[in-house]
Amino acid sequence: MNQQRKNTDNTLTDGQRSEKDSGTTETAVVQQHTNKWTTLLVVAIGVFMATLDSSIVNISLPAIARDFGVPLSGAIEWVIIAYLVVTAAVLLTAGRLADMVGRKIVWLIGLVVFTGSSVLCGFATSLAFLIAARALQGLGGALLLAVSPAMLTAAFPSNERGRALGLNAINVALGVSVGPILGGFITGYFTWRWIFFVNVPFGILGLIATVIFIKEKVTRSPGRFDPLGAALLAIGLACITAGLSFAQELGWGSPTILILLIVGVIALIILPFVELRVPNPAIVLSLLKSRVFSSALLSLVISFLALFAVSFMLPFYLEELRGFSSELSGFLLTPLPLTLAFIAPISGMLADRYGTRWLAVGGMAIACVGLISISFLNEQSSIWDIVWRLLLTGVGQSLFQSPNNSALLGAAPREHQGSASGFLATARTIGQSLSIALAGAIFTGLGGATAGLMLVSGKAGAQTAQLQQTFVQSFHLTFVVCAAIAAVGVLASLTRGKETRKTA
Repeated sequence: MNQQRKNTDNTLTDGQRSEKDSGTTETAVVQQHTNKWTTLLVVAIGVFMATLDSSIVNISLPAIARDFGVPLSGAIEWVIIAYLVVTAAVLLTAGRLADMVGRKIVWLIGLVVFTGSSVLCGFATSLAFLIAARALQGLGGALLLAVSPAMLTAAFPSNERGRALGLNAINVALGVSVGPILGGFITGYFTWRWIFFVNVPFGILGLIATVIFIKEKVTRSPGRFDPLGAALLAIGLACITAGLSFAQELGWGSPTILILLIVGVIALIILPFVELRVPNPAIVLSLLKSRVFSSALLSLVISFLALFAVSFMLPFYLEELRGFSSELSGFLLTPLPLTLAFIAPISGMLADRYGTRWLAVGGMAIACVGLISISFLNEQSSIWDIVWRLLLTGVGQSLFQSPNNSALLGAAPREHQGSASGFLATARTIGQSLSIALAGAIFTGLGGATAGLMLVSGKAGAQTAQLQQTFVQSFHLTFVVCAAIAAVGVLASLTRGKETRKTA
């Protein structure tokens, strides 16, 4: 029996063994210390699949619209927005469920739902069916993205957490950068349906690998689920995300937009009062009491609010102002995510050795400079002018991201790693939605969107120079505002204080 207990102890990480010895842990699940590289590979499959699908669909929208005989506006946009809204609504609840019933079971369900819904998307016979299948796919994606950081932090020792998150950033960057290129190739040479079918072999491989290699057991009663809190959270985040997504098209004064935003805000205001009165809340508000956790979370939202505008705005610049083809534009957007893939693992390892605070501060400051440099792009900028600005911004973003995420997850107790992962994924989604809404509002309000449409239509004529000037001025001010937001992110990273570093 003593030998059996010794063997059991050897399967735990040092941090888990310390918690076990102290007898103070309240965690519902323990992920056994299986090979950390195997866990990284399993997580990579699901994360790559989910991030690939978030970027591969956009370039195929025209083909989907033609196939179903609908215009490239209005209902067709729900093919993208349905995925985004459901993902945002479920992320936090998925993280909490992972803490209660186990990360492995949530991950497996996510793989099954995502893979199955990909098949449904591929066989969709109507636009409404495709939108419904995309919503289901968003649910699967939320389950995968919500628990993946927690699975990595459980598999890797705490002094390698930044390294693990940096390596995981490679999968995210590759999924984002490969998506438009692969989507264009598949749509051009096959059919748009194969952008969904391509997920199936990845999903099956992920399921098999998870069942074989990921070991986890429930050690305590997980408690009761909080359906009211989960419903309020889902309604609040879904309404706000949908409102921000449609605000540019329908107008900020539209009754639909106002109702969505008001309902979303009210739901989120009511949520804390409900959560403080239940023993097992859907959202662990106590995590926000940690100064490191809350400030790292705020910094994460600010970073995506400032930096996601690059991915949103650059296609308009490249295709409307410069007249580049969609293929060339897609390639010109890859320097930023490829820089993330290269630098993020290095910044993660540096964070493990030297701490996260100053790396996050320096990264955000470099990204701020990168955004300012992007704001000076005009109709005469060379391709190298575009590339080096994206590289600079990518270096800043990658230096910030892995250390900041490591600080956020490190500030959460082991029993709440799933919830912390949910907070991280939700902050990313909300930051992206806010960035699109803000950048779109500034650019459109200053006349840049109208100027771009006139330029790309080929009907500008004698007004070409004036329209180009309007576009460039709108583009410039949009990124100046984004740079100012990034400067606020520098301050948020500075004021979070020093995290507690572990050597285990």
